[in-house]
Amino acid sequence: MDLTVPEYAYMFGFLQADGHLSQQSRQRGRLTVEISARDIDLLRTFQELTPYNSSITERTRSTNFAETAHSAVWSVYSLEARTKLNELGLPYGRKSKAIRPPSVEFSDRDYLRGVIDADGSLGNTSQGNPFVSLTSASTAIVLYLCSFAEAVTGVERTAKRNQRDGIYNIMYVTEAAQILSRNLYYPGCLSLSRKYAAAESIASWVRPTGSKPRPPRICWTGEMDPDSARRANDRRRRSSAWVLEECLSSPPLEAPAWPSSTVRLTGQAMSAADCAALIVGQPFTHTTCFSLATTSTRSRCCSITWSMFL
Repeated sequence: MDLTVPEYAYMFGFLQADGHLSQQSRQRGRLTVEISARDIDLLRTFQELTPYNSSITERTRSTNFAETAHSAVWSVYSLEARTKLNELGLPYGRKSKAIRPPSVEFSDRDYLRGVIDADGSLGNTSQGNPFVSLTSASTAIVLYLCSFAEAVTGVERTAKRNQRDGIYNIMYVTEAAQILSRNLYYPGCLSLSRKYAAAESIASWVRPTGSKPRPPRICWTGEMDPDSARRANDRRRRSSAWVLEECLSSPPLEAPAWPSSTVRLTGQAMSAADCAALIVGQPFTHTTCFSLATTSTRSRCCSITWSMFL
């Protein structure tokens, strides 16, 4: 499987997101991909691309989303095929957090299109604005999409898991979605037919008259706002962490030669400077680490952790 070939790059991205690789004793196992029966043509294309015996079956069952779900299942049993896919980056068993872009050279936009066809979505919002989104538990996949999309659209996204289920939800809208979908779903590419149609719909979108794009994010600097550096410095001076830093940057303090690697000193109603002054003994080195946690701003109580790697 040469992932520089667009069809194989797409196929591998789709398998990583929606496939399942299982193994049993005596080198037995199989690769399965189960999708809606309306997309069975894609599985037939995979079957043609794969130089190993495989089968496609259909079944109807009850799921969490529908009482009767009609799906198609593609199965590959070849040990050689399973070994190759595993070496490229398709793990056995549960994989949602473990998958990552291949370590070998690959066609990036075709690979990402496969991932989005399996675990993503594109179309128009209820307001009629185009969008491209990806839902994934894999940090590596999400970061790769963010990097790729920023290079293509100039729009930056921050990868952050949601609090409800710990999943990433990355979305691009309006012009950014239009540019991204045009890059991913180019004419003649291998994809789900319904998502290719959605990409064509996105390409025809025109921003409504009177609607203005969101202005770009501004990162303020000291040159843009001369007072910002002063305010930041004032905030820094007010913090206990600054007091501790000032103490540690004075003439070398010394620490006790305790045999343990970590010592916690907690001062009740003491300043960070007073707490730091309790540490006496041997000189600190570059391998000495400090951390400070202020438990009460008013009483200036703090906890200092000192670690020396001996």
